[in-house]
Amino acid sequence: MPWIRICSGAVALVLALVWVTVGGWLFTAGVSAMVLLGQREYFELAQRKGILPATKTTLLVSQILIITATVAPQYTDAVLALGGSWICFYLLFQPKLATIADIATSILGLFYGGYLPSFWVRLRGLEQPNFTNLPLLGFWPQGGAWPLGLNVTLLTFSCIWASDIGAYFFGRAFGKTQLSEISPKKTVEGAVFGVCASMVVGAVGAWKLTWPGWLGMLLGLMTGIASLLGDLTESMMKRDAGVKDSGQLIPGHGGILDRADSYVFTAPLAYYFVTLLVPLVG
Repeated sequence: MPWIRICSGAVALVLALVWVTVGGWLFTAGVSAMVLLGQREYFELAQRKGILPATKTTLLVSQILIITATVAPQYTDAVLALGGSWICFYLLFQPKLATIADIATSILGLFYGGYLPSFWVRLRGLEQPNFTNLPLLGFWPQGGAWPLGLNVTLLTFSCIWASDIGAYFFGRAFGKTQLSEISPKKTVEGAVFGVCASMVVGAVGAWKLTWPGWLGMLLGLMTGIASLLGDLTESMMKRDAGVKDSGQLIPGHGGILDRADSYVFTAPLAYYFVTLLVPLVG
């Protein structure tokens, strides 16, 4: 099982690097597929609790969100509001009276599984039209500058990887204090080391981007904490549903949610960090 886990992780890493680098509609298609598969796992967890959410309607609205984030990112928030209303109307007129749990689960599925991941599309799309050299708004480095969105997406991904890997190995070697009953194997020592590793990667990335060092460390700090919270949130849902993994799609890793949980809360943080905070610093 460790070798299966390592091999599938290595393949996923290579695919992710190509996928992120090219960007454009290829990146959108990848995020769209992950959102679809991740939401299906999320709704299966909810159904284990006897909840009947608006699964198909929420999946459709989420796909519209991802596409909107590519073609007109300024309207993504409007799609969230209108889509949430549409889901409520759909549940309102079902033959079986919907419960509060049905409505809440559907809206959370749209927000957690669709809206938050759409920020990756918005982040990767920053400056992309100015650097496109492939079909479908794609880009491949040929020397010279890279799109801002590509640089920051790769940096944020690297911070997440540093946090996850650092926390895993340091926690296994030196961890003694349990972090939370939600995920018994996680330790305080591992979590702290993971966040510190993310800050170090952030500082190196800031140097490459000619940002102040403290700005990169701040991004690493925020990313490390958000990554950990995303992991714990997904663990809480699995614990409530009484399952070990959200699915069996990825050999040795479980489902999409098991691998993508660290990326959910980090996407909006990274996007607003680079669009609001970095310009203020200048």
